[in-house]
Amino acid sequence: MKTKQVAHEAVPTARQPAAAPREAGGRPRDATRDEAILDAAIEILAETGYERMTMDMVAVRARAGKATVYRRWPSKGEMVVEAVARMKRSLVDLDQLPDTGTLRSDLLALFRPQSVQQAERHMRAMAGVAAMLAQHPGLAEAGHDAIVAPWVAANRSLIQRALARGEVDADAHVETAAQIIPSLAAYRALIQRRPFDHAFLVEIIDGVLLPALGIKAPSL
Repeated sequence: MKTKQVAHEAVPTARQPAAAPREAGGRPRDATRDEAILDAAIEILAETGYERMTMDMVAVRARAGKATVYRRWPSKGEMVVEAVARMKRSLVDLDQLPDTGTLRSDLLALFRPQSVQQAERHMRAMAGVAAMLAQHPGLAEAGHDAIVAPWVAANRSLIQRALARGEVDADAHVETAAQIIPSLAAYRALIQRRPFDHAFLVEIIDGVLLPALGIKAPSL
């Protein structure tokens, strides 16, 4: 019986990060250089869009050698995915989640207001990601892992904690509920090109998520 071989594209994802990356010759990679390059990638992506962005532009902005950049990321799409994943991870710390005593307050506490400049940069970067996914559908799973997965994990933890203290219905669909806010946030940013603000978050929590978990939303 022949075993069917399936070729998989080597794409770094938030779910399966590369372990102990090393430079050619066996030397450990300099993580600080990675950070500088990925920061430059987000800046270029926000400024020029995905189509006009080049890896050479990123190398110049990061003051890194072109060979260094290409050795780390074989393609522009892979670089963008990892850069966005890093940006998203900086917004949510799974080891330091809010613990206010209620699910609603915990979910609201996850939201960090951004300055006008930060919000604009984020929106432009996400527009670049949308363009990338349109050109390279094969990166969709990696894009999901970078953009949505960290927030799903955070919401899952908060909902499970609420379930353990009896706040959530015992038969609630925790996994589905954990995806509601991150999925709508991604749709709003990638498709509608609109900011995910506090008012929209409250609307989702009170109008969709809490009722789905058997929790009565507060009266306004």
